[in-house]
Amino acid sequence: MLVLGSAARILAVTLAGVTIGLASSLATIAFVAVLNWANDLLLLSPSAREAASDTQTLLTVATLCVPAFGGLGVGLILARHVKSQRPLGPADAILAVQIREPMPDGRSAIAGTLASLLALCTGASAGQYGPLVYMGAAIGARVRRLERRFRDIRSIAIACGVAAAISTAFSAPIAGLIFAHEVILRHYALRAFAPVAVAAATGHVSAYLAFGSEPILGVSFDGLLHSYEFLLFAMEGILAAFLAALFMALVLAFGRTAARLPIRLSLRPAAAGLVLGVVALQVPEVLGVGQETLIAITHDVPYGMSELLVLVTAKILLSALCVGFGFAGGVFSPALLIGCFGGALFGLGVSVLLPFETSGVLPYTVCGMMAVASPVIGAPLSTILIVFELTGSYDLTIAVMTSVAFANLIGHKIIGRSLFDVQLRLRGFDLSHGRDRAILARHNVREFLSQDYTTMHPEDHVEKMIEVCASGRQGEVLLVDDDGQYCGRVRITAVLKDPGPGRLEKYAESQDLVFREDTNLWNAMALLQGFVGEAVPLVAKGGRLMGVVPESAVIHGYIEATRELRREENAGA
Repeated sequence: MLVLGSAARILAVTLAGVTIGLASSLATIAFVAVLNWANDLLLLSPSAREAASDTQTLLTVATLCVPAFGGLGVGLILARHVKSQRPLGPADAILAVQIREPMPDGRSAIAGTLASLLALCTGASAGQYGPLVYMGAAIGARVRRLERRFRDIRSIAIACGVAAAISTAFSAPIAGLIFAHEVILRHYALRAFAPVAVAAATGHVSAYLAFGSEPILGVSFDGLLHSYEFLLFAMEGILAAFLAALFMALVLAFGRTAARLPIRLSLRPAAAGLVLGVVALQVPEVLGVGQETLIAITHDVPYGMSELLVLVTAKILLSALCVGFGFAGGVFSPALLIGCFGGALFGLGVSVLLPFETSGVLPYTVCGMMAVASPVIGAPLSTILIVFELTGSYDLTIAVMTSVAFANLIGHKIIGRSLFDVQLRLRGFDLSHGRDRAILARHNVREFLSQDYTTMHPEDHVEKMIEVCASGRQGEVLLVDDDGQYCGRVRITAVLKDPGPGRLEKYAESQDLVFREDTNLWNAMALLQGFVGEAVPLVAKGGRLMGVVPESAVIHGYIEATRELRREENAGA
């Protein structure tokens, strides 16, 4: 029976991986196709703008109006059709997997995806990969029947959708596989690894073989010329960390500013779109995802150092503004482009300022891209593998690995694991201390509330307590006044040490441990250190006694929660 059960699970999750991978891949292809078509139609892509350069009036009107009206549409969709009234993205997928929160409902998922598509179609200075990750996660979360029969299948299915989306978007199946484990699951249990790998492979096959999708970073590199350049790559990684931290800090700052401004929620993306359009009249590279610009720079840098400085500054500010003001979209693409501009600037600066030869601007451009992007999304391994899969260059991959390592070390110290984790922390879900703590913090001690306790009045006499404890074989009583207010605990040992006549309030413990209504399982375990007693009183905000929480119940709940986590993270097939 055990063999048959394992075989059934393997077959089920494999079929789920193929199905989810195919569905997520097709949805990704459709999303990107509509995005590219709309950007060309609305004169937002560099190639379309160049073709329409002789109709300057039309170009100006499109630049100013399209982002503003697109932002208005995005704001209305989010305000009216998304339950949380905010853009949906990778943070929601991480939350659903890490602490088993439900994904947004189907209507919100569809509306959120459409809002992101509209934003990117109308030139939002944001990214496509965040919405694609969420869309893949939403497709995976639709697995319901299997969830009743197989444990952990929902988390695995979400990871399958994410892996297929990244695999399709980048034409990088290995990076898609690692991204799903590194960012979404955050473990490498074999039970999850196999179906996620199947989904990533399915996404790649359907995108590349069936539709002829091309990788976004198809560059050729002859190799590094000098070993001392690794010092420069390390320096670039450190600088990239500060650039990434600046971008993330500005995203959060613009989000706080938007919340304080007297602008309706539905109008905030439109305000960002209007500012974007005005800036784009002078710096059109800030419009949209920027994939054409990225490809152009990685093949041959068409800008000077002063132009790159303007571009990196404008892209940071406008992308942070759009994301912070709710102009739905991701942060991976802007981070790539910011790093691309910054890396090219670093490479040109090195060649001009230093008195020795380098391997050209390309390795510094690619290192800058990944060194800025990896701290933002919290995926150092994935970004390194993307470079290896898309370029096939071992030398370039090692250079990127050096920059990414230093960027993540510094970035983690400055702002944390990723922007997604910071966003979740601001929403009350702190993953910085590990998944155990986050899950335990979601369990309130009220779940273990018991009414099995004895109460007495503070003015009752000692003799009465001795009788009650003797008849009920109890070692303590809780004191409650006429209004139900908790007045303390009296232990029989304290009474027997001084058995003279007197009222019980005389023996009440002054440092008595109590739980509050908002005490969670993690905090309860910390508070129980050194506690001696049968149960902890649970006291309401006004001081009323609600019941007691047995120490054994808290410990049992803690053990069960952590055991379930360990089982999930270390399970085989």
